[in-house]
Amino acid sequence: MPDLSAIVKAYDIRGVVGDQLDEPTARALGAATARLVAGDDPAPSAVVVGRDMRDSSPALAAAFADGVTGQGLDVVDIGLASTDMLYYASGTLDLPGAMFTASHNPAAYNGIKLCRAGAVPVGQDSGLATIRDEAGRFLDSGVPEVPSPGAVRTEDMLTGYARYLRGLVDLTSLDASPELTVVVDAGNGMGGHTVPTVFDGLNVRVVPLYFELDGNFPNHEANPLDPANLVDLQKRVVAEGADLGLAFDGDADRCFAVDERGEAVSPSAITGLVAARELARAHAAGESDVAVIHNLITSRAVPELVAEHGGRAVRTRVGHSFIKQTMAETGAVFGGEHSAHYYFRDFWKADSGMLAALHLLAALGEHRAAAAGATVSGLMAGYDRYAASGEINSTVDDQAARVAEIEGVFGPRDGVELDRLDGLTVSLPDGSWFNLRASNTEPLLRLNVEAADDAAVRALVDEVLAVVRA
Repeated sequence: MPDLSAIVKAYDIRGVVGDQLDEPTARALGAATARLVAGDDPAPSAVVVGRDMRDSSPALAAAFADGVTGQGLDVVDIGLASTDMLYYASGTLDLPGAMFTASHNPAAYNGIKLCRAGAVPVGQDSGLATIRDEAGRFLDSGVPEVPSPGAVRTEDMLTGYARYLRGLVDLTSLDASPELTVVVDAGNGMGGHTVPTVFDGLNVRVVPLYFELDGNFPNHEANPLDPANLVDLQKRVVAEGADLGLAFDGDADRCFAVDERGEAVSPSAITGLVAARELARAHAAGESDVAVIHNLITSRAVPELVAEHGGRAVRTRVGHSFIKQTMAETGAVFGGEHSAHYYFRDFWKADSGMLAALHLLAALGEHRAAAAGATVSGLMAGYDRYAASGEINSTVDDQAARVAEIEGVFGPRDGVELDRLDGLTVSLPDGSWFNLRASNTEPLLRLNVEAADDAAVRALVDEVLAVVRA
């Protein structure tokens, strides 16, 4: 019997299909989810279920739906979907939802991302632990069913999803500028399903790369955070003479960008760009004291840009649950993470890489309309102000001891500031900084460094790693 404690994570459910996640487990999880949300006020009449293109997703989603209907709730089956399309369905139908995906993980994995009505996330502290425990009891003793089970109905949400996203971004600039050529690497993931509909009718020529839905990921992993998985996109952008490259992860809720030179665009720079645009829209609507959320390892350019555009930057820990919670508390218009998750108040505070991509297209259209020959690299120059290391992982035996050693080395220095919001953040007098965080699931320390230039980044990385890896 699968060990639910091993697959129910902090924010979602994820495991190896067959060994850790199978159809009986999915059925028990469906029943437990139905019982949890039945206690909500108001109680929902149905649960929305979507799935990605993995070979295991149809059977697992069907078993989950069977568990839900066995408890008397209906299921709205939206079929193939990106995770943000599931959030759209949950928000627009005002129903809880379950998305079957393992995101960027390899083909052997699958999982479930859960939300309450209005795309409100479900994590360990807000229901996942309860679902885990009740599903475990169901696996031990069987799933009791109600006398009147629910029914399954199908609903196509793709067209409405595309229309809704395009309504959140002013895309008229695309018609005022020459046609954009955009290479899109879907990584054989759900971007291949959603991009053609979302981009339909825009003044954009899409060059598709790996749009075929294939959960075996025959070309590369659908994880653009790993630079190795951007290489094909970078080459194709240069070969096509394209204006822009976009890469989506497996469930297409994250979007990465490549400029016309084939150089990766920092997600922090995109956060700054979208923040400026969302602030301008909020101010035009008469809003004041508008907040923007950023996690603590985004570039310090982000809070600088937010202040420059009349907003209030609010810093949080890493992780979507912290971003979404803080957005709810502050009414923030937008939030961004270094990992290319982008959260929008007008999208039920949920993340959508596709919506960030539309903002980037609109901004590039405006840039080109204002100056012939304008480029992505030119557009982003004002948002990408510092050099960064990216995340560097080190395997260590005692994470806390190594962090304490780093604090002992840097803490006594004049002008150094220490921050323990999430791991240890060390800010140096010259403006450089680094964050050292322990992984929650592996014996790793994660290091992120930012400084004025590449040489300063390398020097600081070397100094920190000399202690961490001693």
